[in-house]
Amino acid sequence: MDRDPHHHHHHPPHNTNYPRNTSSSRPTFNSNSIDDGGGGGPDSFVSATSSLEMMERFSRSSSSSSKPPPPIRHGSRGTEAFSSSLKEITDDDARFIYINDPDTTNQKLNFAGNSIRTAKYSIFTFLPRNLFEQFHRVAYIYFLVIAILNQLPQLAVFGRGASILPLAIVLLVTAVKDAYEDWRRHRSDRIENNRSASVLSSIDNTFQSKRWKEIRVGDILKISVNDTLPCDMVLLSTSDPTGVAYVQTINLDGESNLKTRYAKQETLLAHIPEKQEIPWVIKCEKPNRNIYGFQANMEIDGKRVSLGPSNIILRGCELKNTAWAVGVAVYAGSETKVMLNNSGSPSKRSRLETRMNREIILLSLFLIALCTVVSTCAGVWLVRHRDELDYLPYYRKKDFSDDVEEDYNYNGLGLEIVFTFLMSVIVFQIMIPISLYISMELVRLGQAYFMIQDTDLYDEASNSRFQCRALNINEDLGQIKYVFSDKTGTLTENKMEFQSASIKGVDYSGAKSLPQGDSEGYSIQVDGCVLRPKVKVKADPELQRLLRADRESEEGKHAYEFFLALATCNTVVPLVMETENPHLRLVDYQGESPDEQALVYAASTYGFMLLERTSGHIIVAIQGERQRFDVLGLHEFDSERKRMSVIIGCPDKTVKVYVKGADTSMFSVIDKSINSFVARATDSHLHTYSSIGLRTLVIGMRKLNASEFAHWQSMYEKASTALIGRASLLRAVAAKVEVGLHLLGASGIEDRLQQGVPEAIESLRQAGIKVWVLTGDKQETAVSIGYSCKLLTGEMTQIVINSNSKESCRKSLEDAHSMSKKLGAMSAGVPNSNIHSGRIPLALIIDGTSLVYILETELEEELFQLATKCNVVLCCRVAPLQKAGIVALIKNRTEDMTLAIGDGANDVSMIQMADVGIGISGQEGRQAVMASDFAMGQFRFLVPLLLVHGHWNYQRMGYMLLYNFYRNAVFVVILFCVLYSVVYTSVPTIIVAVLDKDLSRKTLLKYPQLYGAGHRQEAYNLKLFWLTMLDTLWQSVVIFFLSYFAYRQSTVDGSSIGDLWTLAVVILVNIHLAMDVIRWTWITHASIWGSILATCICIIIIDAIPLLPGYWAIFHIAKTGLFWLCILATLIAALVPRFIVKVFYQYICPCDVQIAKEAEKYMSPRELTRLEVEMNPISNLHGR
Repeated sequence: MDRDPHHHHHHPPHNTNYPRNTSSSRPTFNSNSIDDGGGGGPDSFVSATSSLEMMERFSRSSSSSSKPPPPIRHGSRGTEAFSSSLKEITDDDARFIYINDPDTTNQKLNFAGNSIRTAKYSIFTFLPRNLFEQFHRVAYIYFLVIAILNQLPQLAVFGRGASILPLAIVLLVTAVKDAYEDWRRHRSDRIENNRSASVLSSIDNTFQSKRWKEIRVGDILKISVNDTLPCDMVLLSTSDPTGVAYVQTINLDGESNLKTRYAKQETLLAHIPEKQEIPWVIKCEKPNRNIYGFQANMEIDGKRVSLGPSNIILRGCELKNTAWAVGVAVYAGSETKVMLNNSGSPSKRSRLETRMNREIILLSLFLIALCTVVSTCAGVWLVRHRDELDYLPYYRKKDFSDDVEEDYNYNGLGLEIVFTFLMSVIVFQIMIPISLYISMELVRLGQAYFMIQDTDLYDEASNSRFQCRALNINEDLGQIKYVFSDKTGTLTENKMEFQSASIKGVDYSGAKSLPQGDSEGYSIQVDGCVLRPKVKVKADPELQRLLRADRESEEGKHAYEFFLALATCNTVVPLVMETENPHLRLVDYQGESPDEQALVYAASTYGFMLLERTSGHIIVAIQGERQRFDVLGLHEFDSERKRMSVIIGCPDKTVKVYVKGADTSMFSVIDKSINSFVARATDSHLHTYSSIGLRTLVIGMRKLNASEFAHWQSMYEKASTALIGRASLLRAVAAKVEVGLHLLGASGIEDRLQQGVPEAIESLRQAGIKVWVLTGDKQETAVSIGYSCKLLTGEMTQIVINSNSKESCRKSLEDAHSMSKKLGAMSAGVPNSNIHSGRIPLALIIDGTSLVYILETELEEELFQLATKCNVVLCCRVAPLQKAGIVALIKNRTEDMTLAIGDGANDVSMIQMADVGIGISGQEGRQAVMASDFAMGQFRFLVPLLLVHGHWNYQRMGYMLLYNFYRNAVFVVILFCVLYSVVYTSVPTIIVAVLDKDLSRKTLLKYPQLYGAGHRQEAYNLKLFWLTMLDTLWQSVVIFFLSYFAYRQSTVDGSSIGDLWTLAVVILVNIHLAMDVIRWTWITHASIWGSILATCICIIIIDAIPLLPGYWAIFHIAKTGLFWLCILATLIAALVPRFIVKVFYQYICPCDVQIAKEAEKYMSPRELTRLEVEMNPISNLHGR
């Protein structure tokens, strides 16, 4: 997301995140560039001679009215962002706010109060809503039906209480967990709602403390330094005489840079609260999710003043470096922009578990079929023996105990068949085991423990461990197909470093650590104090010498102008900070763009230290000498010009215009006739800088004579005060002054990526995972970062969609589709055009304005078809809810798993929408972490998390589900005892599902293609399920009939046969499990063989109790050789088919995982290094 959420195109940004040169061999397809409407920035800097008068003009930067936004859709940003014609807000589309009169404000329409609620349940809704959510598990409905059936007297096979207890325990445990989580949300809401703020009392005109939840729309608030904003508030005045306020949006977007907001001059001079009555009215748009824009006007004493996004501070921002600010609440509580962008916390369920519901329905049908067979046979038997039923042993129909004979436990043929059916359902119920759900939760708990303890997921910088905040989706980490990532703070550290400079055709890239004698960096003396830049920058010693010694040479003059341009052509504000040393102060440069900060720090390192900035002038210490420069005007950066310029009045009374911008736009306005060699050399240096991933800027300047300045000034004033089309007029003025420039040079800035980001993205790409970047930053910045992190490459063809209407969006998408088809046809005729996909790689770059017209319209499908053909998608200038809309685009149309990763509150909607949400935890805001399923310290941790833990978790859980279905189905077919399911064989399964590893960490990281097993659902699918059921049927038949035929002619009783079956089944399922174990540990050995031993001990104890049926049975039958022969024959006959199929599969058609397993087992490390594993082509997964 853009690190200034309040910004929109009416106010060209202060950011100078210009793109580095990318003009090499990469073809670019640009669809319909956006017209950047609106007006100049609120903080446009003006002449010191008429500072107050012109500040008033400049501060009215927003339109007094503009085209009202369309109805808000999912992810809509509204239309203010591109509206260049300013129209009246209609009364129907507006809310009226009577300042300091909340009663009148809320009289007609009672606006939302400032109380917020993020909790999911209330005391009354908890039980029904929580149970409703839990019963999304089909198996729970099944267990409930079984428990209800067991309550009927005729069907009570097991105790009534015992039958309902397991389900009640599982429901209770989940309910307690959900209740605890919601209690934490309630507690957080309560703390938030009861914070206090200073609100102006309309009775005695003094500021009084009020709780946040009591604030109403129309109230005037006073916010002190470091206070958090309780609601969305329009600034009226601040402690700064020019009306500026600095805010930090760390709680909104994780960005720590200060943003500037402004109070209008008209309200600034009104001396609130000295004025007894404030008869002002704000007419603003209705609440919407568009955090980039705000559209309103204010009636002040009959005069209308326009308000824009620079005049409003959103809830959650903090006031910084401003003693106080006074404003009026315009949106409160649930209607604030930050709350409207909160989509609420959804309940997520594992994809494996969702698929399991299908198998449970199939098993239920199988169970019904079994019970139908049983009840049909019972009916046939009853009919055949109808004459003997009165006296038949074990089925006595008549009761002779009383004088009167009556039917005893008999309800007629029809009901007997029905009851037999229902009793069979109860007896066979463990076909779908409730123990499976308990086992799954225990396995996930064990997996989470190992993920948390993994040192590869520990971030030393922030001292943060991996956090597992959602226990129910661990296995989903092994099936991720799409990763949606934020940019700033997630891929990058958002710390820019000045690396290189090209001045007058000479490359100064030899920046080293500062010499020993100058280890503390550049500093100056001011009023007995030493001033030093807060951030040290490596300097080129040759360039330092040139600036100090050769000031009068041609090169020296060039370098002087170059660094003066860096120090003056920006909107950075210097803040002087105290230190522990009373004689030392640090200068901290604050600006909305980290690029500008880096350039100003670089200028100060070379002796051009910006010390002061006001609305009319700046003071720069040049080599220790303080000089004052008048800021006569400033043309901010916009996406059409791709340049920024400042008109400076120098101490020697000359007027100069300094311009910096993207190379593509700057070379068109530079006078190359002055020195063509310098232009060629600079262009060459730019290519060099770009190739190593630096963000480049070109710097130029020219002097203005008196007539040129006068002409520019009159045009500038006229354009600045225009009510309609202000932005286009200001662009025209800028275009006339930004011509015939003298080329000074170019700069190269490194946007420091987080450690290991390019390598991580490459690994994810090799694993068949598509990485999309969704950011609020400008397009140029996003593209530049795309190259730095190797997401974009030179061989990719870029498809750019920047449209400002639905029709132009439609045309852009059609053009893009036709182009992708042409490229596909071209690549079909070019062998080896792309190794992985067999086609020319495509990159789609689209902005948030275009998405307004595409998301949730018929164009969505076209965007989906185009985006899925592309290798990379970059979405720029997107609002928080648009991020969620993009995730939904993929999630709702494919079966592919999605993962979203971000670090700020702007990423919360995206994190909650995706199947798996990951928050980056560090020194930034906590909202993303609080909303996430997992939290970690660095983007690069995604690789071990997905490729290692995700793979292991998916393989283990898939195997465990299949094994559980097999284990319980074996019992059902053999009609074994209930104790078996819970005690005898559960423990080994859980141990194996937590500890077993099919492949080592090293192999999984070395061959990312192995992650494709999750995409292909190799561990759990319908085919495997039916194969498992077939194997189950065979094993059940073998156990039953071998014993039956062996003892058919003998007099052995049912208890002895039961003991034989018990031992045979427990030994069989454990050896079956042992056949599939890959990594044996002492715990695995103990659980598997211990389970068999425990079964023997249980049987001996049970058969040694005289009160129970089958007393001493095991001791009688175990004496015979037939018993042991029977067990051995059962094991061999049951497992041989499975063994043969397994061997055949592994040798004839091995999967990637099997190949890697064998390589691990039989090859030496040296051979393993040379091994090129022939993996499944990534592009063939899912046919895309």
